[in-house]
Amino acid sequence: MVLFLWSPLLLLVTMVTCNRPEPAGVRIRITDKGLEMLKYETQKFVEEELSNISMPEMKGKEGRFQYTITDIKVMELNMTQAELLFQPELGLLFQVKDSSITLSFKRQILYWFFFDKGTINASAEGVDIQTALKFVRDDLGRLKISNISCDANIAKMRAEFSGTLGRVYDFLGSFITTGMRYLLNNQEPVMMFVLTVRSEVDYYVGIDYSLLSDPVFTSRGMDMHFRGMFYELANQNVSLENTAVAPMIQENDRMVYLALSEFFFDSGMFSYYKAGIFQMHIAHDRMSKDMLMMLRTTFFGTIMMLNPALMEAPLSLQLEVTAPPKTSIRTSGATVAVTAIVNVMVLPPGKPPVQLTSMTMEAKFNAKVSMKGKRLSVQLIPLQGPLKTMLQISMVPLINNWTKRGVQIPLADGMDFVKEVVEYHNGYIVIGANLHFSRGLRDMIEGSIRPGSEETL
Repeated sequence: MVLFLWSPLLLLVTMVTCNRPEPAGVRIRITDKGLEMLKYETQKFVEEELSNISMPEMKGKEGRFQYTITDIKVMELNMTQAELLFQPELGLLFQVKDSSITLSFKRQILYWFFFDKGTINASAEGVDIQTALKFVRDDLGRLKISNISCDANIAKMRAEFSGTLGRVYDFLGSFITTGMRYLLNNQEPVMMFVLTVRSEVDYYVGIDYSLLSDPVFTSRGMDMHFRGMFYELANQNVSLENTAVAPMIQENDRMVYLALSEFFFDSGMFSYYKAGIFQMHIAHDRMSKDMLMMLRTTFFGTIMMLNPALMEAPLSLQLEVTAPPKTSIRTSGATVAVTAIVNVMVLPPGKPPVQLTSMTMEAKFNAKVSMKGKRLSVQLIPLQGPLKTMLQISMVPLINNWTKRGVQIPLADGMDFVKEVVEYHNGYIVIGANLHFSRGLRDMIEGSIRPGSEETL
């Protein structure tokens, strides 16, 4: 009877749990300050592309008036007032106001029985262009432009011709609109987040930066929620469940913000642990002088009780992490807890090794998170006292050997973090920074379009 009464509640809890959206391990916010820097690169790119654009032959007929226009070339393009803005709940808006454009093209005109051909130089002033782009997440977790709208208006047109070609005014507006749409459809110039969704970090682990939902736009910025999960390359179906606190970003003062949850770091430690690299054997000739002195001092009494003649015998050290290291992030900083088995052996010449000790040791280390360019790295710093020295001088270098190499964050090549500030919160880290373009937007786009790059944002 009791089970019957509780069944509906259990069913409800199960449904809520199953439908709970996957929490983000990484969150990125691009603010309007960052967009201001991108505006210059976007404007420069659009000017270059439109100046070099190749338009197909255009034909038209109105009553007895027929025309053919070929060899269209942009001779000059001036975008005097350009703006790149966020559109709430939509995407980006690129506006050009009060600009000018000069075109050169060949004409063929048939009006009644009169045929004329030649070259026309035409210019337009007061050109307004408005292009809106909507961004979404596709089925593979990539960032895509789902819709493009482009409108162009011209206040004044001048041309070196007279008579029946007044209709060129309409054509010029059509050209600008068509040209902009052609450019965006083929190049997507404001796709600033061009990166690999899943990529290898090193020989053992990879990183998954799939988008979990459509980007969220406000008038102040753009928020993106990524899975932010490491995985073992040899067994990609085994992963750590994300039960950590979702990272939050509440500021807009800097150009870009990167928020990382405990899950981001734990999944990296989990993947390296599963790959079996958190274990090592240190032979006598590979030990540092400090380690040898520490071992001989610690086990002096044990060796004397076994056999005083073994005091000068070689030693060896075996370490193995027995569980994935666990990250804890608080407002006071970040720590990583490690549990390992330590075996210390003495090696009598010509005889089997003698075990001096086998013990399970637990240690907690400070974790220093840093950013250089767009590579995020973690370095463990010893926190314990002298009793944990053995684990510190052996395990810390082993883990740091992999974590300090860093992993690239989800920004395109050519966009780097500068003037970073790291803030610690309960359950996550937020890094605020400004952006620096080390490459032009053209190089960034061309560099990101590679054969076989199916898993790119």
